[in-house]
Amino acid sequence: RIFVNRSLALEKIKCFGFDMDYTLAMYKSPDYEELAFDLLLEHLVAIGYPPEILAYKYDPTFPTRGLVFDALYGNLLKVDSHGNLLVCAHGFRFLKGAEILHYYPNKFIQRDDMKRFHILNTLFNLTEAHLYACLVDFFTNCSRYVNCDTGYKHGNLFMSFRSMFQDVREAMDHVHLSGCLKEKTLENLEKYVVKDPRVPLLLSRMKEVGKVFLATNSDYTYTDAIMSYLFDFSNGDKADVPQRPWRSYFDLIVVDTRKPLFFAEGTVLRQVDTDTGKLRIGTYTGPLQHCAVYSGGSSDVVCDLLGVKGKDILYMGDHIFGDILKSKKRQGWRTFLVVPELARELQVWTEKSELFEELRSLDLFLAELYQHLDSGSSERPDISSIKRRIQKVTHEMDMCYGKMGSLFRCGSRQTLFANQLMRYADLYAASFINFLYYPFSYLFRAPPVLVRSPQPLLLTHCA
Repeated sequence: RIFVNRSLALEKIKCFGFDMDYTLAMYKSPDYEELAFDLLLEHLVAIGYPPEILAYKYDPTFPTRGLVFDALYGNLLKVDSHGNLLVCAHGFRFLKGAEILHYYPNKFIQRDDMKRFHILNTLFNLTEAHLYACLVDFFTNCSRYVNCDTGYKHGNLFMSFRSMFQDVREAMDHVHLSGCLKEKTLENLEKYVVKDPRVPLLLSRMKEVGKVFLATNSDYTYTDAIMSYLFDFSNGDKADVPQRPWRSYFDLIVVDTRKPLFFAEGTVLRQVDTDTGKLRIGTYTGPLQHCAVYSGGSSDVVCDLLGVKGKDILYMGDHIFGDILKSKKRQGWRTFLVVPELARELQVWTEKSELFEELRSLDLFLAELYQHLDSGSSERPDISSIKRRIQKVTHEMDMCYGKMGSLFRCGSRQTLFANQLMRYADLYAASFINFLYYPFSYLFRAPPVLVRSPQPLLLTHCA
């Protein structure tokens, strides 16, 4: 199933673009996140963190995308699109009532304060979010440290949550940029990377009706290894298309794109020597070459080389900011967001539909209590029991998804992630593979509505 935010005629798309990580190449969860988490812990211990933190293990039921880390108080927050708090956790302890008001008297945050509030929107951020919770949990409960509102004291030393955030971000950069995560991934591709024979089939069909390009932040050596694995079905696995080199499925391949910079001024476009993986000196200024690989460049360069305009392109990625928002706002590309969590969200919706129906009934009953009252009425209906029941049902619903609840909603309130998805993604689904089940003449039609339906996100607009 593919969900629709804005109507899109597939027959008008002349070019299909792909990110690689978590889009073309889906990593196996939770194995891949566990690997990244362990590497992060090892790096933190190497720079001086207590070795006891190595006892923590990644828990896939705790984090969700779209959380906000408060670098002042060390809390993980789930908020709506306006900054109103939906969930607040300090470590693994969920705060309630007066505890929340102590930190956030208005139950509201200024999301524009980018130095304090950091949005964890990507699939790579899942391990980061869980690591913040682990560190806060450890230092809060360790007798060697004194708890303060903004950090921890140990003798004459003070470690603020802001410095903890900086250490974790530096560890994230180390794990991803040093190559240690990639090396471990390549050592056991079968364990960490999903291999799907439908990938070459869909790309070959896309190439029959338009142009196809790959734009990834990964370097060529890693990209070549991952893509070779994805398109190699010579060892007994059966693909539905003849075996051929992975580069032949693309009209243009660009690595080291440095998104989101790629969608602005970009960087120098250079050609990659595919025999050595090294870059050729000088800026590439020639025409598009068959099966060649390029490094850097920009979205404008992609359009020039492929001879297409922004709205001719449907670009698919998993990163709301790096892939979807920037390509939409700066280039006018049509956008498809990969949301692997949708599979679980749909499963919960199906299995727990009675909870959603009960919440809807409670909302209707609440409305009926006020139906015959107006601004001149002095009567005050007693809604305390209904409010308690709504809170109980909402909590039950959230716990069906995981400890932080649904990616899209908290009860009937939409999350920040859901709002961004609806603003910037024209289409979205659990996988781009879903295109295999639609003809290339298909019209993805968004329903004409004055305002967004109060129905749960997943059921408002699907094709």
